[in-house]
Amino acid sequence: MLFDGHFDQIWVADFEYQCLDGGFPKVHCMVARELTSGKIIRLFEDELLVIKQAPFGTGSRSLFIAFYAPAEFSCFLELGWEFPSNTVDLYAEYRLLRCGMEGEKAFSLVAALRHFNLDRFIPEEKHQWRELAIRGGPYSKEERKGLLDYCQEDVDATCSLAETMLNGISLPHALIRGRYMQSIALMERNGVPMDYKLLNEVISNWTSLKRGLIEKIDTQRIYRQGSFSEQRFEQYLRKVGIPWPRLDSGRLELTDEVFRQKSKTHPKAIAPYHELRTSLSRLKLAGLSIGPDGRNRAMLSPFRSDTGRNQPSTSKFIFGPSCWIRGFIKPGPGRFIAYIDYSQQELGIAAALSEDERMKEAYRSGDPYLRFAQMAGAVPENATKQSHPEERSAYKVCMLAVQYGMGAESLAIQLGKTRHDANKLLRAHKDTFPTYWGWNDRILNQGFGNGSLETIFRWRRAVQADAKPASVGNFPVQGNGAEMLRLAIIKMHEMDIQVAAPIHDAVLIEGSIEQADTTVQLAQSCMREASKMVLSGFELDSEAEVVAFPNRYMDKERGKGFWNTVMDLTDRKDCQYEL
Repeated sequence: MLFDGHFDQIWVADFEYQCLDGGFPKVHCMVARELTSGKIIRLFEDELLVIKQAPFGTGSRSLFIAFYAPAEFSCFLELGWEFPSNTVDLYAEYRLLRCGMEGEKAFSLVAALRHFNLDRFIPEEKHQWRELAIRGGPYSKEERKGLLDYCQEDVDATCSLAETMLNGISLPHALIRGRYMQSIALMERNGVPMDYKLLNEVISNWTSLKRGLIEKIDTQRIYRQGSFSEQRFEQYLRKVGIPWPRLDSGRLELTDEVFRQKSKTHPKAIAPYHELRTSLSRLKLAGLSIGPDGRNRAMLSPFRSDTGRNQPSTSKFIFGPSCWIRGFIKPGPGRFIAYIDYSQQELGIAAALSEDERMKEAYRSGDPYLRFAQMAGAVPENATKQSHPEERSAYKVCMLAVQYGMGAESLAIQLGKTRHDANKLLRAHKDTFPTYWGWNDRILNQGFGNGSLETIFRWRRAVQADAKPASVGNFPVQGNGAEMLRLAIIKMHEMDIQVAAPIHDAVLIEGSIEQADTTVQLAQSCMREASKMVLSGFELDSEAEVVAFPNRYMDKERGKGFWNTVMDLTDRKDCQYEL
């Protein structure tokens, strides 16, 4: 028996439903099959709505299987059913199997079936039934049967995939991933509270606002007839003395990543142009997925990256576009939201995994960048952030650059200094944290030597010969960071904390104002416990920014100036932030 008799029943299920952007699913039908006995359950909407729990085993001796389970769990939530005790999501397990490997980039059920040479089980494409499900009812008797048959084809295909995949799966770790898929469904249903009225006002005036934004922000007249001029921007860079990376052709490298990096090192000179360029070239405010209740709900796409992190749509998810857009996040009356993020998560993980005691000390100091400068002898022991801001900034950029495998040339560009200066900083890092560098070398040797690396919960990334050493070396930090946040969110849901969204190394939670302090403290406790479980007892701190009605959220460092400009142009000065 599969999994050596761990379960008495193994159920595979699939739903057909209609769901508009930002809304809840309208469930049409469900088909479930028990993998061992072959028993089938076929139920339509009217039958599903009258039962109060899943019509199959969901207890501790049962296993629930689906392919991309958040879709099925969204229907569980809509029907008021409790989640299964045990879940394996074959989508997550297939992504794990293909993580870091070249070739097929599709991760659909069809792609998985083809990978395992199960082409004969690929459901026949029946466009009319998919369109019928999207259209919604009422349905005739023939249409009901057709939708159930269409749904059963996916169930039968998933059963064949399960029988092939399950014995190769690490069950304890797969069950954790399956539990996280339940959390994904909960977060997608919760959504992020929005000031939808103000958002619609800005959307309706966006064409004229774009012209006003150029006039207000582009004081250097880099834009010409509404379009970004590379030539004028290059002249501006020479004027202010900012070095900029170039392509092999000699032209400026104008990627979003370069603009983001330069915005950090030159916030006054570059950040406004980064926001303006992003907002005018890519931003479509109307693309945000907003439900009829004014909440932003978007597919969170768990396990989509090689590190196992979520990768939501950058156009539909409120935390995807430019930072100033986050000003539309606003809790409702009597409610609060809190943005809670791990403090220097990646540095803390690197310190713990490498067992570098000096790096641990730097992390625990509360200001690891200043402590690094002190350890390296660049500033006195009594130095502060206020007394030595330039030195602290340089050592901060160096410390962050090391985590991403940045070399001297790139670091020099980041700092706006010479390559000699950058090499001096890198040498200081190697001299200060030699244990970390020894660990980093071992990670690279292990990855390229064994052909793979994995996290504490067995999220594994294949390492092929042409893989970039920087991404390989950074995988243990990013991968275990993803594990940590997943575990923290699972714990929060077990504590009945309403999590609105995951954001890289942070969460956005929500609750009643009266319970704000207690809820935030409990959420931070979950994050601490998750860090200790992943890092063998080493505890990471977190920071919480609490926003209560009638205030609105905004990134604490970025976006406020641009938001205020938009509000000024919209004649909504009452919505502006203090700078």
